[in-house]
Amino acid sequence: MVIKVFATGVTGYIGGDAFSVIAKAHPDFEYTCLVRNSDRGAALASQYPQVKLVYGTLDDSKLLEEEAERADIVLDWADADHLGAAHAIAKGLAAHTPDRPAYWIHTSGSAVLAYADVERQIFGEESVKVYDDLDKVGEITSLPDFAPHRDVDKVVLEAGTVDADRVKTAIVCPPTIYGQGRGPGNQRSIQVYWLTENSLKRKQVFQVGPGTAVWNNVHVYDLSNVYSELFDAAIQRTDNVPWGKEAYYFAENGEHTWKEISDKIASIAYKKGLVTSDKVEQLSTEEANAIHPFGAILWGSNSRGKARRARELLGWSPKERSLEKELPEVVESEAKLQGLIQGHAAKVSG
Repeated sequence: MVIKVFATGVTGYIGGDAFSVIAKAHPDFEYTCLVRNSDRGAALASQYPQVKLVYGTLDDSKLLEEEAERADIVLDWADADHLGAAHAIAKGLAAHTPDRPAYWIHTSGSAVLAYADVERQIFGEESVKVYDDLDKVGEITSLPDFAPHRDVDKVVLEAGTVDADRVKTAIVCPPTIYGQGRGPGNQRSIQVYWLTENSLKRKQVFQVGPGTAVWNNVHVYDLSNVYSELFDAAIQRTDNVPWGKEAYYFAENGEHTWKEISDKIASIAYKKGLVTSDKVEQLSTEEANAIHPFGAILWGSNSRGKARRARELLGWSPKERSLEKELPEVVESEAKLQGLIQGHAAKVSG
């Protein structure tokens, strides 16, 4: 029997890279991907001509429900905060039977761990709390309802618990991601890249408060391998990998303070003449949010966890270079996007 896969978010950064790994490893599977318009569909089809495209958005609940009901595996990369889409996918998967259970690999985000900073409205300061996704996973699956992404996470957790005989769920929770993606659409991450982008626009690098807040980080290639390992476990239907209420997977290869990142960006950018000083400006919560509506959370909250579940149960081992070593390329790529330095093609053309 051919494995049927339904995927959302394949033209996005995370989904595009992870899908490239999965589709290459399993070219004979039947893939159906949700795309919102013909431009995205064309980009996807050019890279994966064998993929079936369905046009729609996450608001098309009936479409999502029908595709989830048809699929053996749902790869959900599109939006960690779309409650309606989560309910529709859960409803479609619940139509499966115990003799043909479906698997749902959902993408959340480790901003869910920043809830204490959000509640207190204190940003830029270190938290010593480090979450454990294996021995203390109950702390993560019982976070307060106001935590970022929590409402959608609860839908996935409920589907994997109430309908556990028919729906096998896993939640992947990425932290700060870096590295150029390999997908057919967006190949650029957010946090460090937006920090660099806005610093170059201001001609001075910034941090939120004292900059001691801490986040985990992971290269996008290593993150994609977490999805790939979970996908293989779903195919094999192995009992060695738990699904459902405790299947919450972090993906990290170390951590950073935002001061460390800003200091390094400032040093690199100043040497290239892209900023006026190698000193980092300290911004208040209000000033950070003026740059981006979620600036204080993006660059001033804490999100610390240990990816023990992926390492110990999936055999995952991150292999790519560190965020610090990636930063020169981040600065250069953001400078090129703003036309501050020329790329190779522009230099050759004169």
